[in-house]
Amino acid sequence: MKTILVIEDDETIRSNLLEILDLEGFRVLGAEQGVAGVRKATAYLPDLILCDIRMPELDGYGVLEALRSHPLTAAIPVIFLTAKCEHQEVRRGMNLGADDYLIKPCSVTELLAAIASRLTKRTAIAQLYANEQRQAVEALQRGAALDPLTQLQTRSLLCQQIQRWTLEHDPAFYPTSLAEGQASSDLVSNTTGVAKLQRITILCLNIHRFRSINASFGHATGDILLKMVAHRLTKLVDSHGMLARLSGDEFGIVLTRNPQQAEVAELAQHIVKSISAPFKINGREIRIQISLGITLSEDLTQHPEHLITQAETARHWCKQQGQSYRFYSPEMDELEVERRLIEMDLTQAIERAEFQVHYQPQVNLRTGEVIGMESLLRWNHPGRGMISPATFIPIAEELGLIVPLGEWVLKTSCQHAKNWQQWSASPLRVSVNLSMRQFQQDDFVDRVAAILAETGLDPKLLVLELTETCLMQDVKTTITILSKLKALGIEISIDDFGTGYSSLNYLNSLPIDALKIDRSFVQHLATSEGANAISTAIIAMAKSLRLKVVAEGVETVKQLLALQEMGCQAMQGYLYSPAIPIAEVEILLQADRRLQLASA
Repeated sequence: MKTILVIEDDETIRSNLLEILDLEGFRVLGAEQGVAGVRKATAYLPDLILCDIRMPELDGYGVLEALRSHPLTAAIPVIFLTAKCEHQEVRRGMNLGADDYLIKPCSVTELLAAIASRLTKRTAIAQLYANEQRQAVEALQRGAALDPLTQLQTRSLLCQQIQRWTLEHDPAFYPTSLAEGQASSDLVSNTTGVAKLQRITILCLNIHRFRSINASFGHATGDILLKMVAHRLTKLVDSHGMLARLSGDEFGIVLTRNPQQAEVAELAQHIVKSISAPFKINGREIRIQISLGITLSEDLTQHPEHLITQAETARHWCKQQGQSYRFYSPEMDELEVERRLIEMDLTQAIERAEFQVHYQPQVNLRTGEVIGMESLLRWNHPGRGMISPATFIPIAEELGLIVPLGEWVLKTSCQHAKNWQQWSASPLRVSVNLSMRQFQQDDFVDRVAAILAETGLDPKLLVLELTETCLMQDVKTTITILSKLKALGIEISIDDFGTGYSSLNYLNSLPIDALKIDRSFVQHLATSEGANAISTAIIAMAKSLRLKVVAEGVETVKQLLALQEMGCQAMQGYLYSPAIPIAEVEILLQADRRLQLASA
């Protein structure tokens, strides 16, 4: 039975179409608007989609663009429904990949004929694909090329191996043209004593920040690292599975047995532990972190690419949650669709001026006066409202948009800070967070100098904040860049101190001016002896090194009292003010509102 999804915001039209198609023997799904339609398409993978063009929030063109950008839905036929059909609209739809247009209202005969035509065409394409798969399997048997760097299977070869393997266990599922002549395969066969396949288990592994390794140590070192990772994985997988290099820094593992979820979790832990151990390359120790996504499926009829995509989806969301490995669940597909919709909008948000810079005041803990502002990026989406930076910043990183976005934030913050000086009783600094990609640009120092010259801001009033992770990637290069920034007169601060790599050995050699105590310590000051001990040690160490200390996330009077007692110099947090838009900053500064300091 073929499945048809109807995406139509007019309830009457949608109900009529669903009733007609149901009577014709189709399995039918309905969605009242574009976003819900994309989610259902990704979750159910219908054989055909009927989609209205003019809908609120996400119109038909947006739906089609989202579908064509997703590997699971890219080939699904889409027939547009429209009340009028101008040449310009037809051309736009066809350019995006629409398969047909129907003018509303249309007759039942016209509707069914269009559907039949598209489904027939899809069947023909599927048969062509089956023939290509058969030829690919034959090429594999003749000895197709492996990945030239690691000598592992490629993504396409792995898909062919999975399809051939599942064919051994469920030949009725695949077209006869594929099944012919395959019964004697020596890959995995029931006649070889291997247990009958009950489930398919795929693991997808990705190396964090591999680009930064190439940038810091060179591509030759990056290639050696990839070969060493492949070697470790080969020893771990051994004869229990198939291993492939899926893309540049991504590896895939297919287990050729029937492990339970607990066994797979144990293997995942072994993989994470093994890959986390340092790699010694050209006299250097390089440590890497990985994300591992896993899918276990008892449905042997799923396409291999679909299964790999599930593992990749799990890997993506485990990375988002800061976990080492994570198992796939169908709910992740909806999150992935939401992410892709945000991704599409993000590429145009800068041009549409949807981004804003808000500022959180930093307060002197001796006088209570505002001494600086930290700039924090906000996205005010016209349809979704405020989108959390935790949602869009990682996407901007992946798309490579973080560099122009970060430069815009830096320039905007410097422009605003220049204007603040007329309202502030004393010089007011602005702190700007830097991404690793920004910091690693070859001409980064020149770009900062150009922004300072253009905005006229005194370099002494700019503080650039970097995380420990960013600073510790390549300490020698980091020191060189920081020294050049310091030569301009800029201050440098380590953000989220204590949560990244152990940088105590380098603090004395890094040209920095301040440390920021991470909010994870501050929020437990009143309840945790450990948080108190760590914060006290950070402040004492900073004082001995003549570094300033700012505490983040101060929300209660008890936290404030604890920080005052420890000798912390400054704070920021909701106790004084959340991050506020630029208009409110001007009002705050003109009023000279001070923090009501508690007495110890």
